[in-house]
Amino acid sequence: MSVALIAIALRADVGGLYTDETITPVIAGAVIRGGNGGLSIQPTAELTALQRETPDLWFVAEDQAGYRVTYGRIPSEYASLVGVLRSVGYAHLRDQRPPYRLSAVIRQEMSPAGPVTILGHGKLTGLTFTVLMASNVLVIPIIAIFAAIAALLIPWIVRRSLAGVNRIAAEAGQIDPDVRGWRLRDEEVPSEIAPLVQAVNDALARLDEAYDRQRRFIASAAHEIRTPIAIIRTKIDASGEVALRRLSGDVDRLANLAEQLLDLERIDTRPRMQTVDLAPLARRVIGELAPLAIASDRTIEIESDHPSTIQSDPGAIERVLVSLIHNAIDHGGPRIIVRVAGTTLAVEDDGDGIPAEARTKVLEPFYRLKPRSTGAGLGLNLVKQIVERLRGRLSITAAVPTGTIVEVWLPAEYAVHR
Repeated sequence: MSVALIAIALRADVGGLYTDETITPVIAGAVIRGGNGGLSIQPTAELTALQRETPDLWFVAEDQAGYRVTYGRIPSEYASLVGVLRSVGYAHLRDQRPPYRLSAVIRQEMSPAGPVTILGHGKLTGLTFTVLMASNVLVIPIIAIFAAIAALLIPWIVRRSLAGVNRIAAEAGQIDPDVRGWRLRDEEVPSEIAPLVQAVNDALARLDEAYDRQRRFIASAAHEIRTPIAIIRTKIDASGEVALRRLSGDVDRLANLAEQLLDLERIDTRPRMQTVDLAPLARRVIGELAPLAIASDRTIEIESDHPSTIQSDPGAIERVLVSLIHNAIDHGGPRIIVRVAGTTLAVEDDGDGIPAEARTKVLEPFYRLKPRSTGAGLGLNLVKQIVERLRGRLSITAAVPTGTIVEVWLPAEYAVHR
């Protein structure tokens, strides 16, 4: 805008050079009152410098009474103005072609003799410098105001315009893969990204549908498997053949796998909060799994230290203990210890243990420490999901001298104080 205004101002002046107005104050400073009341010139340092700088200097100074004083050769074209200058306040005069001999300026100035009107011709100058100065003096404050407004308003406008985008980004960062039905809100989002938000919501809906189909399939398959497993177990128990009864352990593992598949469906259901006494629950689970441990040449002990009674889902806690004990029977050593202390459950075995670098991986679904080992790699992952659903924590550490300890901390705020 500054360049445009300067260009327009420069374009308005195409006539050429003109007399610099700065000569009139210098001339007025040398005009004094004579003894007879007239005007005369008393040379000053400024006037002397001007005369040296401008050899063709001429001027006439006239006061309100009609007294005047002249210097140099006044062009005949301006002779008619002499005597009436006191009636003119300001003017620029300029001829049409170089060398601009008739270029002159008329200004009223204050002199030692009083107010005088000066018509003079001196050093020439162009309009460019003055226009540049005048236009910049005018435009720079305007540009400064616009810059200040822009510095304040543009960030505010951008933040307000992108508020919907920032909210959508925050919501997307909070999407929990374990929570179904999550959608991004499409209110107050710029129209340019509304299709993107809709596409993301459609993708989330398709993922939910696929997840539900998968869970329904797993649940249906597990229910269908339980019936033939129960039939096989009944026939094995009723059989007197030794070779057939040896299949009992394999059938138990198959039944456990079916229960784990059903656990995948149960995880999505809301916990059924009840009063749970942890020590009796642990003893009941150990009693149910004792035959399986004995058949695998394992021993199970329980250690209880001030166990708590808590508000939680007894079925979920039971599934956690069953899975951990099953895991210890399948992969641990001959001795298994179940500890109940406060709101903490721990299952320890004296097997080979789990390497430190694999303790996170074994919590992933279908991960097996030994590729050829028994099991589907779902046990610890299901335990992790159930514990998280109960708002608890799970950790895996090494036992001394060998083995593994899996500890489950249930929320202390759910403890029932007696």
